[in-house]
Amino acid sequence: MVKVEEFQQFGKEQFDAAVASANSFSSGVQSIATAYGEYAKKSFEDAKSFVEKLSGVKSLEKAIELQTEYAKSSYETFVAESQKIGELYTDLAKQAFKPYEGLISKVSPTAH
Repeated sequence: MVKVEEFQQFGKEQFDAAVASANSFSSGVQSIATAYGEYAKKSFEDAKSFVEKLSGVKSLEKAIELQTEYAKSSYETFVAESQKIGELYTDLAKQAFKPYEGLISKVSPTAH
C-alpha cells in the first residue's frame, strides 16, 4: 500500500521534472530558432551576392559557371545547416525527456 507521503513525494518529483523539461524545451527551441535565423540570413546574403555578380557578367558561359557555383554552394550550405538543425532537434528531445528518466525507472517494473 502506498503511503500518503510517498504519493506526495512522487507528485512533487513529477512537477519538478515537468518544470525542468519545460526549461530545457524553451532553451532548445530558442537555439533552433536562432539556427534557422542565421541560415536564412546567410542564404539571403549569398543570394544577394550571386545576383550582384550575375548582373556584371558579360558572357553566357560565365553566367552558367556562376550559376553552377552558386547552386553547388547553396546545396552544400543547405545540407550542412539541415544536419546542424537536425542535431539541435535531437538534443532538444533528449534534454526535454531527461528529467523524466528517474521517474520512469521508479514506476516501471525492473526486469530480472
